[in-house]
Amino acid sequence: MIDEHVYCRRQRSGSVKMTEQREHPQGHSHRHPGRMAWRSWVLLPFLRTVSGNTVPIINSSLFYVPEDLELGQFAFQLEAYDLDNDPLTYQIEGTDAFYFFCGLQSGRVTLRNSLDRELQARLTITARVSDGVNSEVSKKVTIIVEDRNDNVPVFQHLPYDADVPMNTTVHSIIYTVFANDSDTGNASKVSYRIQEVIPDNMNNLQLFYILSNGSLVLNGSLDYAKNTFLPDQDLAQDGGWVWLHNVWTIQNSSPPVPTITDVPNLDPRSPQAYSGSVPGTVTWATVVLTVTAMDQDTGVNDNISYIITNASVPFAINNATGAITVSEPLDREQLPSDEVLLQVTAREEAPRLSTAKRAQASTLVTILVTDVNDNKPRFYNCSLSSCDFSASARNNFTGSIIEHSSTRLPVSNLSIVAYDPDKGINSSFELSLQGPNANAFTVSPTTIVGAGEVQILVQNSSLVDYEISHVMVVQIIANDTGNPTDCCSTATVTIDLIDSNDHIPEFPQSTYSLSVMENSPDGTVISPNITAYDPDSGVLGQITYQLLPENIHNVFTVNATTGALLVHDGRLLDRETRSIYYANLQARDGGGLVGTTVLEITVLDANDMAPVVIGSYFISVEEGQNVSTQIQAIDNDMPDSPNSKLGFLILPGLFSNNFTINGDTGEMHSTEPLDCEALEDEHGQMVVTVMVYDHGEPPLNTTVNVTITVGDLNDNILFLNQSYEFSVFEESPGSFVGEVNATDADRTEINSRISFRLQRDTGSSNFLIRSTRLGPGNYSGQLSVDPEMFLDYDTLQQKFFTLTVLAENTAADNAGDKANVSVTVHILDVNDEPPTILPGSLQDVSVAENGTQQGLIHTLNAFDRDTNHSLLFEELAVACFKGDISAEDVCWDWFVLAPNGSVLVNSSDIDYEVCDRVLLTLRVEDLYTEKGNRYSQNETLRIIIIDVNDNAPVFEAISETFVVVPETSPVELQVATVKATDADTGLRGTITFSIVSVVLVEDNGGSRPFENRFGVSTTPDKGAYIGSIRVASNLDESLKGQYKVTVEAEDGEEPVHRAQTVLSIFTVDQSYRIRLQFLTTVEEVQSNSENIKLALTTVTKAAVYVAGIRGVEDTRDTHADAKAVMEAYFVYSNGTALDVNDLTTLIQSDPVGLATVDLGLAVIGPGEVTKPTKEVELIGIIAGLAAFLLIFILIMTLVLVLTTRSYKRKLNAMKALKVATTFNPATAQQGAGIPGTNQYNAEGANPMLNRPLDPSHDLGFHEDSISVTSMNSLDENTVNAPADDNFEIEQVKMQPTDPTDKEALVAALDMKEPTRTAYLNSTFTTTDL
Repeated sequence: MIDEHVYCRRQRSGSVKMTEQREHPQGHSHRHPGRMAWRSWVLLPFLRTVSGNTVPIINSSLFYVPEDLELGQFAFQLEAYDLDNDPLTYQIEGTDAFYFFCGLQSGRVTLRNSLDRELQARLTITARVSDGVNSEVSKKVTIIVEDRNDNVPVFQHLPYDADVPMNTTVHSIIYTVFANDSDTGNASKVSYRIQEVIPDNMNNLQLFYILSNGSLVLNGSLDYAKNTFLPDQDLAQDGGWVWLHNVWTIQNSSPPVPTITDVPNLDPRSPQAYSGSVPGTVTWATVVLTVTAMDQDTGVNDNISYIITNASVPFAINNATGAITVSEPLDREQLPSDEVLLQVTAREEAPRLSTAKRAQASTLVTILVTDVNDNKPRFYNCSLSSCDFSASARNNFTGSIIEHSSTRLPVSNLSIVAYDPDKGINSSFELSLQGPNANAFTVSPTTIVGAGEVQILVQNSSLVDYEISHVMVVQIIANDTGNPTDCCSTATVTIDLIDSNDHIPEFPQSTYSLSVMENSPDGTVISPNITAYDPDSGVLGQITYQLLPENIHNVFTVNATTGALLVHDGRLLDRETRSIYYANLQARDGGGLVGTTVLEITVLDANDMAPVVIGSYFISVEEGQNVSTQIQAIDNDMPDSPNSKLGFLILPGLFSNNFTINGDTGEMHSTEPLDCEALEDEHGQMVVTVMVYDHGEPPLNTTVNVTITVGDLNDNILFLNQSYEFSVFEESPGSFVGEVNATDADRTEINSRISFRLQRDTGSSNFLIRSTRLGPGNYSGQLSVDPEMFLDYDTLQQKFFTLTVLAENTAADNAGDKANVSVTVHILDVNDEPPTILPGSLQDVSVAENGTQQGLIHTLNAFDRDTNHSLLFEELAVACFKGDISAEDVCWDWFVLAPNGSVLVNSSDIDYEVCDRVLLTLRVEDLYTEKGNRYSQNETLRIIIIDVNDNAPVFEAISETFVVVPETSPVELQVATVKATDADTGLRGTITFSIVSVVLVEDNGGSRPFENRFGVSTTPDKGAYIGSIRVASNLDESLKGQYKVTVEAEDGEEPVHRAQTVLSIFTVDQSYRIRLQFLTTVEEVQSNSENIKLALTTVTKAAVYVAGIRGVEDTRDTHADAKAVMEAYFVYSNGTALDVNDLTTLIQSDPVGLATVDLGLAVIGPGEVTKPTKEVELIGIIAGLAAFLLIFILIMTLVLVLTTRSYKRKLNAMKALKVATTFNPATAQQGAGIPGTNQYNAEGANPMLNRPLDPSHDLGFHEDSISVTSMNSLDENTVNAPADDNFEIEQVKMQPTDPTDKEALVAALDMKEPTRTAYLNSTFTTTDL
């Protein structure tokens, strides 16, 4: 359903591009059920051909329309162009399309509903264009409504009321008006002026003036006796001179008129006399007129009430307004008079000042009740002079009249009066007649005013006929033409007709033609009902019949009552004596009127005479000739009648089939030339019997013999067939073609010989014929190909020969006639040519993936030069390719080649991503091949699979942890990467990355969203796309936690597919910044910074981020010889970082770290101090000694406690390792471990200590794992394998930390041998302090 769409079509030329949007399945199910047999005859529906047509392009998206545009006027033009010159269809839709209408052919948009800029200044619609081939193209179109000066200034804060004392000083502000104009620009600027002052004179006009801000100012002295007024109207006018309906326009307005107050000290003004009229049938509460009385105290303007003082009137008055209304239904006909007089009194509400009584005044109101045509005329059964119209009206009347009465004669016994109670012209009505007999009568008069007598007069006396109808009915219609709602009354008048003897008996026909068979018996009925008709009634219509003249009674008689005509004496009926009789039949009615008719009686003939043959018939004829003769006969029955009409017939006999005879003329002919040899009679005679008969009833006949004698001739050579048709294969010299047969019926042997020869003609030289005697008079001719002739079917223009074979008798003296016969020899093609597949049908075929095309996709065509062939296509092999690599058998069941060459889609699992090219190896077979190769060459049909956007981008798994150090991370620094692929190709597989959200998950468990902290750039990389996550703005160095960055990948073609992944980027805050002091200068540290970072990385296995290198300031913690300071962060790949203590421990525990001395490293510390004074140093020494004593006591206590704890831990570790050796290393958790600990950094608990760790919340180290190698171990942390005490110790060497490094225990499990190996984990200690 389209409710907001407006369609239009416009034919233009141009270019269009459109993308068809459709939903695609998210996955595929690849089935390999086995290939369907290639001989399948199932035909699938035809697929729609993929069109290369381009879609239209819409040019404009912004239009300006003035708000004063008239309805139907041109608003703007939608334009689009299409490169294919397709006719374009325009459409606009959306909520704001309500205002516009688009033409069907022109694309012209006109205004449909009025615009108002002040209500809506901007309109938005959607324009859609279609070329009828592709899907629609849509574009948002913005319409700016231009302002016009169509708003007048509107005064605000109304009303403006002010009481001005007489002693008000001049130039005082009385009140201030303010008007607002909704237009824009100059049209919205408002100015003020005084338009009118009451009373209106020059002095009063100058008594006030108004300022530009709307303040009304007194300009003179006030005197109440003279100046009982205020300014009446202030005018507000806009700046104007802006177009409105193509006219420069200025708008203005005025506020309501201020009122002047007064006191009640005058009598009211007496109301004037009133008169009015009201229709007689007006409804209740209709206002007739309004009486108005004025209080002469104009300032007071007291309320006045109104009453009607006279009673019994059908009117009422509104007490407050003085409106006189109808108080009850009016009927003029029921009122005593047309005029109604009302006495109306008006009273003031407040008492008069002088008398303290309410002032009042009276007036007379005359109301004329006019007549309304509200009564229809009615009919009464009375005379006009004595009619009582108050009685009930009548609708049925009865009268009578003699039939065929004269025109204008009234119907008797009718007293009808028509009456309309309305007055004047309203009482006028028209009379007319209707009903089944209205044409026979008329009504008089046709128009009546008020009342009148009504008569029914004869109009057409011929229709007033008793014999047609005894009763006639008419309806009198009284039509009040002035009352259309209830106009008419109807009176039905029944008229009884009185009969008269006005008809004579009449016969239906003036003459009757009758017939009677001669010799009919007495009493035979000739005609049973020759009757006359008399429509008169009673005795007047009774009829008797009589036959005239009297002498006819000897032969015929008539029934006097029924009029039946009978045979009186049949012996006298003889056609040969008298064939026709004439008589008059008379009919007389009961009134003596007579009617006659003429009877013509014909005597019919009877068949009593047999035919008579004239002459005899003996005929002689030579053999080979035809016989013709005519049999002549007569019949004495009535000429030209069936009794005398003769027919001829050959009776069955030995030779009856050799002759024919004309059944009407008697002409007899032989059916063929007569042959003497065909006769058994030695004399050659033939006898044929002919019967001559008449057509009477019953028929009479006579027979006669016709004898024919035939003489013998030598003329009997005859081919057994009229023509012959043979066939012979090409290139078969000497082959037998066929045989012709001929006979000769001559009785002598010499005359019955036959020889055959070929008549010289085109192609006769290619054949030979040889005669052979089969028996007496019976010969055959064998036709064969000349042994020296090679007939080639392919070189012959005509594929047949037409030969003429002659048969003749050359032995007899009289050769006689020759016989010839036509022989057609067809040259048959031998199927010896192999079929070929037409190259044009082997062009590449394109098929869209996912089963979007079904049924027939291509038809192969083949050719065979042989005429008789049956070609079947056969599929030999199917090859599947993805690019240049074989896709194995994934596409084997996708397509089917039918025997007729139809290539059909057989599967909905066609998938471009697994196979983009299918090669069908095929051939065609000729089933009718007789020799040679029956197969064509093997051909290949290539089917190209077209990719559609049906795969969403897929992110590759992220195995590394991303860390960012805000202090060392400038804008555009890459901090993380994502990688995604899309199985589609082209624009469909092009991926674009974007940041959806950034949330900081803080160490305290809270989360904070951020915007624009990170950006992403997209780079293609060997079939995949890499998204580089870069710093977009400066990061806050004080924040602790990890950034959760949601990255979205989106492909590049509709329907767009998207995928998201969440990255964790750990942030390292300033608390982990470490200060390294070097003995070398700043320049030397800077030049050697890479070696320093490498050495520190080797020792700590952590990434080193240098925050800055600067000179040493003289602070308390500064080494005396230090010259440069490097501030850096030490961060692991799992997001954890080292503090000062951790770094110090790692460097001191690793001998390799000593190499850093050569790099000039002197002191590691977090902060800066100043050089102490001697007093401070003394205090420090004393405090140090005290602290040393306290620490010594604590250490001794801790040694006792921790030694006990260490051994407990060792026992627990032994148990855990024994359990761990029973596990398959592959099943151990493979997450990255925190260097220096045996804890997992993300997914799980420590398998040894069963302690969880979440690195996002803990950037330090576990208290039991503070160094790579324990500095205070009581043992070498060596664990024996349980199977054997003779084991080999393997030292696990420390390597730089890598994201792929396994946790220490898992690495040990991966390397162990079941019974012969032990491990030393230098990072797993049991006696760390």
